[in-house]
Amino acid sequence: MTTASMDLQILRAFVLAAREGNVSRTAEKLHLTQPAVSLQLKRFAEDTGLQLFTRTPHGLALTADGAALLPQAERVLAAVGDLQQAARNLQSTVRGALRIGTILDPEFTRLGMFLRELVEAAPQIETELRHGMSGSVLAQVQRGELDVGFHLGTEGDAASATSASPALSARTLTRFTYRVVAPAGWGPQVLGRDWKALAALPWLATPPESAHHRLLEQVFGPLGLAPRRVALVDQEASMLDLLKSGVGLSLVRDSIAIRESQAHGLVLADRVQLDCALRFVSLAARRNEPVIASAWDALSRAWS
Repeated sequence: MTTASMDLQILRAFVLAAREGNVSRTAEKLHLTQPAVSLQLKRFAEDTGLQLFTRTPHGLALTADGAALLPQAERVLAAVGDLQQAARNLQSTVRGALRIGTILDPEFTRLGMFLRELVEAAPQIETELRHGMSGSVLAQVQRGELDVGFHLGTEGDAASATSASPALSARTLTRFTYRVVAPAGWGPQVLGRDWKALAALPWLATPPESAHHRLLEQVFGPLGLAPRRVALVDQEASMLDLLKSGVGLSLVRDSIAIRESQAHGLVLADRVQLDCALRFVSLAARRNEPVIASAWDALSRAWS
């Protein structure tokens, strides 16, 4: 018997007849007529050149050759079933490109955990990471240049963003505090001082797209104050280096501020701080697109 002559329907008839020991029950389960099943069994016997069944008063009984072939036939049908299931799984697999806007350090956003969950659940999705500032990530998501992204802001930021773009979908992942940090030795100028007094000191400025810029604008704007800016910085690592060099004040995430103050003697302002939140955002209109929905599911597992 050649591979080309192998007929899966005939194999199914043989296996089922061996299990049932009866042509009529085999025909019923295969939704065929009894003559059709008998013909298939006869053809299988001819193709193999073996006698596979003997007839008994109770129906069919396997011969020794038939019993020897049965496990092989069952394995073939199981392998075909596995192949068909794999094909169905691939048909339903989410595939495509996902553009992700990232900010800050990967540990803080749990980026590695998020990507691991995404790859395990949807391995056919190709990810593209674009690192930037919080405001620019949000703007690119709203323009459709990014599919999803991380964003920093206050509750007021979320309300204004939703008002400006009603289609925005966001989830708050964690809340934290920004501290005002000054170089070592600046205690007399910083400790016990309010925002008005701090505005008179030199500050490390950040671009409008950064969360630092937006948070400080919300503080100094209503007071009619403009802090004295001595340098423009767009990276957290550069900001910390300038702080240690004694250039000026800056906002720093509380966990980093405490660590750096202990390690390098930086001074933390004790009368002011700003609350902030890390969020994950996408356009609500695209929330149920398979690729973006997979990203949200992976995010939920990473931040569960």
